[in-house]
Amino acid sequence: MSILVIDVGTSGVRAAMVSADGRVEHVHHRQVLPETPMPSLVQFDAAAMASAVLEVAHAAIDSGGPATCVGIANQRASTIVWDRATGEPVGPGIGWQDLRTVGTCLVLQADGLRVAPNASATKLSFLLDETDPDRARDLCFGTVDTWVAWTISGGAVHVTDATNAAVTGLRTGDATAWHAPVLEALRIPESVLPVVHDSAGVVGHASALPGSPPIAGMAGDQQASMIGQGCVRPGLAKITFGTGGMLDLCVGPDRPSFEVRGGGGCFPIVAWQREGRITWGIEAVMLAAGSAVEWLRDDLGLLSSAAESEAVAAAVETTGDVWFVPALLGLGTPTWDFGARGTLVGLTRGSGRAEIVRSVLEGVAHRGADLVEAAETDGGLAIEAIRVDGGMSANAVFVQALADAAQRPVEVSPELEATTLGAAYLAGLATGVFAGEDDLAARWSPRATVTPASTPDRDRWRAARDRAAAWVPELSALDF
Repeated sequence: MSILVIDVGTSGVRAAMVSADGRVEHVHHRQVLPETPMPSLVQFDAAAMASAVLEVAHAAIDSGGPATCVGIANQRASTIVWDRATGEPVGPGIGWQDLRTVGTCLVLQADGLRVAPNASATKLSFLLDETDPDRARDLCFGTVDTWVAWTISGGAVHVTDATNAAVTGLRTGDATAWHAPVLEALRIPESVLPVVHDSAGVVGHASALPGSPPIAGMAGDQQASMIGQGCVRPGLAKITFGTGGMLDLCVGPDRPSFEVRGGGGCFPIVAWQREGRITWGIEAVMLAAGSAVEWLRDDLGLLSSAAESEAVAAAVETTGDVWFVPALLGLGTPTWDFGARGTLVGLTRGSGRAEIVRSVLEGVAHRGADLVEAAETDGGLAIEAIRVDGGMSANAVFVQALADAAQRPVEVSPELEATTLGAAYLAGLATGVFAGEDDLAARWSPRATVTPASTPDRDRWRAARDRAAAWVPELSALDF
């Protein structure tokens, strides 16, 4: 019994077969890179994404099938609009990082409606204004999960799940309905919106794939990673260290009390929805994690590969009091300062390549500890251990630095990308492969557990972080 998972990230599409015992096999990947035609614009070819989805899904089933059901995981909030009759995209897909609608968000904010520029709402409005200014065409809107489901169902299914719907900026605060004032302000007809379903539940069949398996699980990438790492009970949290870093903490059936952002800088999220019941979480965000290592490699030329950072950093025991603040795109949780900028402080004539590389790894680790502290503040729950996945979780020097900065154990996921496993778990819950959340929690078995070995000076870290703040005052004044 194998579950097909289609996992669409920012730079590509991957499909894999997941067995009932949680083995991820028969992995196939195709690169689908976004483009940046101008600064702050991020868009992609939705038709090419659909082609890649079908290609890798067929390849995975051919090598490891048949598939009993399908799970979908995806980059969240990226926005696609297509013609309902032809299935053809009517414009570029707009990536979640795209900032072309910041001005619209500010106008909405002045009218008492808070919508972030990385959410789907204003991206959808922009695409409608460009392609259907009179709102007369029969168009469909979807985030990437919706587009994948449409593609593999041959256009029969126009749906999303509660986790993806909740980050569009188009849902009410309790995540139970579309937000009429936002729809009205942006002139978005409800007819373009998908039907919102459970994260674990059959929504249709993948008729474009061999055997037409049921589409049974859908979730945004961070929620899928959370479920894949067994964080299905209050107080369990994971951090995914990819290009950026996302901490997600399970808080249970009650929505966090804050409307948009808590005092610690975290957001309420729908962790998943099953049998009509929402489980809530909170999310803390760092805007730069692996991208800081890429900066060392691609821009400074200090590394030949990201993986080399581990050996280079391990060549010295300390940074020599050099501190790096990974604010290359600003600071997220807890301060939310878009005008902050990356900072290296404490440099001396003795500071060399190894010290700088180690300071970057430790700086990302301290940002991870910031997220943990913020999540405990906003979630009102103690995080006893941190579960981690993503590319940086393979770096032993970094994982040790995280355990030291956070002063708690770090449990490393056996799957580098736990999103695939989480989407499979959701599909398996819907089809009876897995018994329930307790079953998923019991399946967690970390590849390694790393405990604190030293106690770094967090006050000195905070002083360095303060140096990075408000470097571009105009951007620091923005708040979404």
